[in-house]
Amino acid sequence: MEFMLDTANIKDITKFVEALPIAGITSNPSIIKNEGKIEFFSHMKEIRKIIGAKKSLHVQVVATSYEGMIKDAETILNKIDKEVYIKVPVNEVGLRVIKELKRRGAKVTATAIYTKIQAYLAIAAGADYIAPYFNRMENLNIDPREAIYEITEEIARTNSQTKILAASFKNVGQVNAALENGAQAATMGVDIIKQALSMPSINKAVVDFTTDWEAVFGEGSTIDSL
Repeated sequence: MEFMLDTANIKDITKFVEALPIAGITSNPSIIKNEGKIEFFSHMKEIRKIIGAKKSLHVQVVATSYEGMIKDAETILNKIDKEVYIKVPVNEVGLRVIKELKRRGAKVTATAIYTKIQAYLAIAAGADYIAPYFNRMENLNIDPREAIYEITEEIARTNSQTKILAASFKNVGQVNAALENGAQAATMGVDIIKQALSMPSINKAVVDFTTDWEAVFGEGSTIDSL
């Protein structure tokens, strides 16, 4: 499975890429907004420098017309690098864009997926990743667990290479559910990472182990000091 960070914050990316098995970074216009009025391309190049060439970087088009989306994609690839995954929303125009970008050999992440039929169409169009919005689906009374499971089945039926990159989470349980129902990847905000690793019981276990060790070998001792 692949764990990705859904952020464009340089400090957070640096911290968590060093600490965790992060496979890539995802972004969208709302995430970019959180960083203020940055110099967009130099900022994204800095993210690439931090994560390296082997991790994936996903950047979303902003235009809504076919010609505009294609131009956005060309600009992203020319001004960041050719390995960026172009994020394209799955509507009628977006599907046409996905087909054209794949014809050109570009890497594509199909995003803003709420329904199975959107996913099926994006798979057929050749998207490398598809991003179902887990929490947003739940808010619309759509079962994301069942949807992800059925999308997984469709990928298997068609021998597709498309991967499910589950997104839009409000808690760790949703991330677990997405992966347990077949998603090969999940992208989450830093808040979810912190939520997952900040349980008081985890810290208590660490403190208890240290206390027990020091009770035998002395305060401040470590294995290296023996």
